[in-house]
Amino acid sequence: MMLGGFGGKSSTGSRTSLRVAVAGDKGTGKSSLISAVASATFPDNVPRVLPPITLPADAFPDYIPITIVDTPSSIDNRIKLIEEFRKADVVILTYACDQPATLDRLKSYWLPELRRLEIKAPVIVVGCKLDLRDERSPARLEDIMAPIMKEYREIETCIECSALTLIQAPDVFYFASKAVLHPTFPLFDQEKQCLKPRLRRAVQRIFNLFDHDLDGALNDAELNDFQVNCFGAPLDPVELMGVKNVVQERQPDGVTDLGLTLPGFLFLFSLFIERGRPETAWAILRKCGYNDSLELSAELLPVPAKQSPDQSIELTNEAMDFLSGIFQLYDLDNDGALQPAELDDLFQTAPDSPWLEAPYKDAAEKTPGGSLTINGFLSEWALMTLLDPRKSLANLIYIGYGHDPASTFSVTRKRSVDRKKQRTERNVFQCFVFGPKKSGKSALLDSFLGRKFSNSYKATTVERYAANVIDQPGGSKKTLILREIPEDRVKKFLTNKESLAACDVAVVVYDSSDVYSWKKAREILMELARRGEESGYGTPCLLVAAKDDLDPYPMSVQESDRVCMELGIDIPVSLSMKLGEPNSLFSRIVSTAENPHLSIPETESGRRSKNIRQLVNSSLLFVSGSSSSSQDLYFLFLSKTI
Repeated sequence: MMLGGFGGKSSTGSRTSLRVAVAGDKGTGKSSLISAVASATFPDNVPRVLPPITLPADAFPDYIPITIVDTPSSIDNRIKLIEEFRKADVVILTYACDQPATLDRLKSYWLPELRRLEIKAPVIVVGCKLDLRDERSPARLEDIMAPIMKEYREIETCIECSALTLIQAPDVFYFASKAVLHPTFPLFDQEKQCLKPRLRRAVQRIFNLFDHDLDGALNDAELNDFQVNCFGAPLDPVELMGVKNVVQERQPDGVTDLGLTLPGFLFLFSLFIERGRPETAWAILRKCGYNDSLELSAELLPVPAKQSPDQSIELTNEAMDFLSGIFQLYDLDNDGALQPAELDDLFQTAPDSPWLEAPYKDAAEKTPGGSLTINGFLSEWALMTLLDPRKSLANLIYIGYGHDPASTFSVTRKRSVDRKKQRTERNVFQCFVFGPKKSGKSALLDSFLGRKFSNSYKATTVERYAANVIDQPGGSKKTLILREIPEDRVKKFLTNKESLAACDVAVVVYDSSDVYSWKKAREILMELARRGEESGYGTPCLLVAAKDDLDPYPMSVQESDRVCMELGIDIPVSLSMKLGEPNSLFSRIVSTAENPHLSIPETESGRRSKNIRQLVNSSLLFVSGSSSSSQDLYFLFLSKTI
C-alpha cells in the first residue's frame, strides 16, 4: 500500500555518483570499517590510510556507485584532509564505542572544524567497534546524540556498527548515500517536529495539481491518478481504504466524505519521514519536477534565447491575461489592491514569495496602506521577466499557470532594427537613470511610484529599480522600468561594451541650482554619447533639470541648452519633485522610447565618422553601376578627398 513506499525505484535526481569522506581520530576504526564493507570480511592488516575505494552501483537500492575516501588523522596531512572535505558529497565522522574520549572529540574538534571550513555536506556520525563497548554502560545512542544533533543540524544520522562482526557496517554507507540523495534536513524540522515551509508549499501545489475537480479533496480516482503519475501503478480499493484509515486515525480532518484533504495529504509526508522513508517523499517531489532545493528543475523552465544583447523578453498577452485574472481571484475584498496577506496566499504554492528581497522589494506602486495595486502587480511581473525570465516562468507555474511555456514569453526585436524602422513594438521599456549625488534620482523614482517627497537624504549605494504602468495618449498602456545607477558606479558600468544594449532611454538628472551637479551631469551625458557611438548601442537621452523650486545656477541654463543643441537632443526638462509629481516626464520617457531613432546624442567626432560612412556608402553605390575605368578614376578621387 501507499504507506509502504509506493513501490518502484526511488528517484535520485540527476546524480550519477557519490563521494564520501571518512574522518575521525586515530584508532577509531574508520579504515577497518571501509575495508570490511568493501570486502565483506574483517581485515587482518589495515594500512593507516586506505586508497579510495568504489562500491559498485548495485550495492544499494539507488544504483549509484559510491567512492569512499579514507582521510589521514594527523595534523601533518591537514591540507589533504581539507581538500577531501571540500570534494565530498557527505562526510562520515567516526568515534570508538569503547573510547568515550573520541566522542568528546567530535564535539570539541571535528564538528566545529567542519563549520569553520564552511563544509556544506551532510554529516553521518558513526560509532565503530560496537563489539567492544562496555555492556554495563546503560547510555543509549539516542540519549547521547540528541543534544549533539540539536546543536549541529548538519548531522543527518547517527549509527553504531562493528567492522569485526559486520553488524550495521554496510548500513553506514547506505545512510550516507541516503543523506545526499534523500536528505531529511530540507524536509523536516527536527526541533519543531513538523514539515518545513518549503516542503509544505510544494506539497500543497502537488495536491492542487491532482485535485482536478477543485473541491479541496482527493477522491479515489484522483488519488490513483497521483499514484500512477508518481509510481506507475494504481492502488486497489482495499489499499486506498487502508491509506485513508491510517490518516483518519491520527489526523481526523485529513479525510472527509469527498476524500483525502490537504491536511491529510501533508500528514502522509510527515508519516514517510517519521517512518524513516524520506526517499518516498523525494520520489514524489522529483516526479513532480522539484530539485534538491525544492524548486522546479531548470529543464522544466524553457526560456527563449536572445540572439543579441539589445533584445529583451516580455510576457505575452496570454500570460498577462492570466495574471490579471489571478489578481482578481485573490483580491478578496475587491478593493483593487492585494493586501500583504492576500499576496502571501497567492504565492502559497511557491517556495518563497519572490518579491521580498531586492531588486523587487519596494520596486512597485502600493497604496498608502501597503497593498499592491494592479499596476504594481503587473509591473513586478514585467520587471521579473526582464531580469530573470526563468524565475518569472517558475513562479507563474507555481501559482497555477498551465499554458504551454512557449506561449508565455516573446522576444523583442533588436533595438538596432527598431531604429532603422523608426518604430518599436515593445510593451516594456527600460530607462537608465544617471546623475550625480543629491541630484534627485531617488526622488524621481519615488515619485514614479506615487510616494510623497521627503527632505531627508540617503545616498543610493546599489542599483535600484522602480516599475509602473504608463497610460499613453490613445489609450495604450506601456510598462516603464526605471533603473537608478549610483554616481560612483557609472564609470565601471559604462566600461562594459554592452552596458547600454538593454537601455531604451537614458535619463541624466542634475540639480539645476548646483554648478558641480551640472558639470558632473554633462560629463555623464558626453560619456553616454561616446559609449553609444563606440559600441553601436546608441541610446535616446533626456536631460532633467531637477529641483526647479530652487534658484537655478544662471550659467547652467544657457550651457545646458547649448550642450543639448550640439548633441542633437531636446533641451532639458525642468521639474521639481517637491512641488508635484512629474507624470508628464514619465509619459515623455515612454514617447522617447517609442521613437528609438530620435534623441540619440552625437558627438562631433561621431558626426564626422557618420558623414564619412554615408559618403563611402553612397560612393560605393555609385561605383557599382560604373565601368571599371570610371571606378579607377573615382577611387583615385575618393582617396584624395578622404
